[in-house]
Amino acid sequence: MKQLVALAAAAFLMQSGAMPALAQAPKKGGTLAFAVVAEPPNYDCHANTSFAFVHPIAPHYSTLLKFDGKSYPKLIGDLAKSWTVSADGLTYTFKLAEGVKFHDGSALTSADVKASYERIASPPAGVVSVRKAWYADIDSIATPDAATIVFKLKAPNASMLVSFASPFDCIYSAAKLKENPRYPETEIMGSGAFTFVKYEKGSYWEGKRFAGYFRKGLPYLDGYKAYFVKSNAVVPGILGGQFDTEFRSRNPSERDQLLAKMKDQLTVSEGPWVGSLMVVFNTKRKPFDDIRVRQALSLAIDRWGGSPSLSKISILKHVGGFIRPGFSMALPQAELVKLPGFSKDVDASRAQARKLLKEAGAENLTFKLFNRNVAEPYTPGGVFVIDQWRRIGVNVQHEQLETKIYQDGVLSGNFDVAIEFINDFTDDPTAQFSKLLTKKASPTGFSGHEDAKLDEMYEEQRRAIDPKDRLAIVQRMDRYAITTAYNVPLLWYQRIIVSHKKIKNWDFSPSQYILQDLSEVWLDQ
Repeated sequence: MKQLVALAAAAFLMQSGAMPALAQAPKKGGTLAFAVVAEPPNYDCHANTSFAFVHPIAPHYSTLLKFDGKSYPKLIGDLAKSWTVSADGLTYTFKLAEGVKFHDGSALTSADVKASYERIASPPAGVVSVRKAWYADIDSIATPDAATIVFKLKAPNASMLVSFASPFDCIYSAAKLKENPRYPETEIMGSGAFTFVKYEKGSYWEGKRFAGYFRKGLPYLDGYKAYFVKSNAVVPGILGGQFDTEFRSRNPSERDQLLAKMKDQLTVSEGPWVGSLMVVFNTKRKPFDDIRVRQALSLAIDRWGGSPSLSKISILKHVGGFIRPGFSMALPQAELVKLPGFSKDVDASRAQARKLLKEAGAENLTFKLFNRNVAEPYTPGGVFVIDQWRRIGVNVQHEQLETKIYQDGVLSGNFDVAIEFINDFTDDPTAQFSKLLTKKASPTGFSGHEDAKLDEMYEEQRRAIDPKDRLAIVQRMDRYAITTAYNVPLLWYQRIIVSHKKIKNWDFSPSQYILQDLSEVWLDQ
């Protein structure tokens, strides 16, 4: 059994400016140049969460599994050439590919995989592992031989196999970790398709082809350069020929600006994104401890009416619950529209909202909306909900703060209502639902509610290895979370990648985190 969860294929791809053509034979050579609109804080995969880390650094490393770019969310092997999962879901056995070497020429074996996952699951003093909780179910890791690694779990985990495809689970050298467990923070030494050349802080990151890469004939590129720039410099950079693309996303107006001037030279890949904005109510502050107030504020938002307008000026577009609309586990629209805030009859919803506020004694409600000072998509999202709340007589001040101050405020509970986000490397409820929980169950339970039912359902879905059982639990949790309204979904993102036509064999996906090893990308020059 190679997957515990039956995931429906979800390829949402629109190509613009490209005519159908016969498959071309890949060409070797050339340097791919792309923009990255933020810089990584350090080099450690296990400590990072941002695309700013993945885009420049992922090409240097290998992971056990990865996603198939041609049929997301199918999993394929990276270091693993094969794997099995026991019938009880407690034993995962991986066979590693032959001839894998680190960039220093040393052999990569099961010992390196074991040391890397021990570092993630039980980080030594001074090492940061932000995904430690994902691997809490690992009871033991065995290495029967140099090519075999066996993970034993304490309990079944429906997300376990997907977790092994995380782009942040880089495999490090056990020998180097023994010498210094923190070496990955400041040193690049992986087994990926590209070796490290140079990092010029504030300017660029450079990698070159690894001649000893274990997949014969790869990579095709001579190398790549990731240029660190402000977001507003991406479009001029593509127009001026400095960058071939940017792999996170551009907004619709930027896409149109580029196509207006370079249509014949560009390709647009576009589709739903595993990312969304949500509104978080601080239930430790009155009146947001009252479900009537929270539901009223959700009922006031015309998601269906706002989507067409917002999608013209921002990446905000799709209406859905807490699972990406269109994905196999998402609530069907017929069920979604029955929930508070998702009816298409906005007049009736707002009448109900006013009634609830009156019942709660909050008719003249005023508060501050806590938000990041990031233009896309936080500013348009914040402006939109404030306008929606004004229509039921609620007065809101928009407080946009620098990211660190914002994050400190959300973590400490120093806010009334906040704009937050859901975004991870794949469509998986264990990742998508983590911010819906109590603080006891998750440090990102920002609303501060103490509703243990959500924690219980979260645990249930993690343990449900039968896909039908898990689907039922996930959708029940989605409905309950929307109804209790400790957090409410706003809109899901639309990912828009504008690339020079010379870039070949880069696969679009709903996530900005995956498919970035660049091992099979080539340039038609």
